[in-house]
Amino acid sequence: MYGEIGLKLVQHAKGTQALSHLPPYQTEMVRAVTREIRELDKDASSILSGFGGSFNPSADPAAACSLLVDHLCMRRNKRCLLAYHRVRVDKLEEMCWRGEDILDQERSTSLGQGGLLGSEKGASSSLNPEEEEYVRQYNDLLAALKGQWTDIDLAGTLEPPKDLFIDVRVLKDAGEVQTEYGSITLTKNSQFYVRQSDVEHLIAQRYLQKLG
Repeated sequence: MYGEIGLKLVQHAKGTQALSHLPPYQTEMVRAVTREIRELDKDASSILSGFGGSFNPSADPAAACSLLVDHLCMRRNKRCLLAYHRVRVDKLEEMCWRGEDILDQERSTSLGQGGLLGSEKGASSSLNPEEEEYVRQYNDLLAALKGQWTDIDLAGTLEPPKDLFIDVRVLKDAGEVQTEYGSITLTKNSQFYVRQSDVEHLIAQRYLQKLG
């Protein structure tokens, strides 16, 4: 039935909004919806071809009804595709603002899967090539914007901190980090009492975990 796959795409997008990560791109479903749109367009063109470019809906209600159904189904499918891709773009931009290295995460995941399966076929990415290029260009724009305001953390939270200093635990090695009170070396499982504004970006990138 027309529209079923488009509905599944929308349901998938709705589920994506509740996740902290981006699930794999549904290539086959997107292609199936696109094929359906082409089939509907072909059907509408076939109906109109029999009228020689002059169609009066009142003269042939059955044909008019078929054309209306084709048009509404195509429009619905296009809206489903737009909604699915809008949700993914919003999620990608949100991750970029959090300072996550999305492309590096994707490479690490792909290499890990490939190593586990011992085959190139095991390597996969959550992003399609167009999304990867979008992330690169968006990160470039974001870097250019932040470069104009080096004294302001544009990606920081808008909520004022309840405590100026917080306890944090290091989740993964991050090397030496410069703070307002000097440099600290972040090694996995170590704990520090630091100024929150100095490490907010590291918490967002999941290098640190706030305690208490």
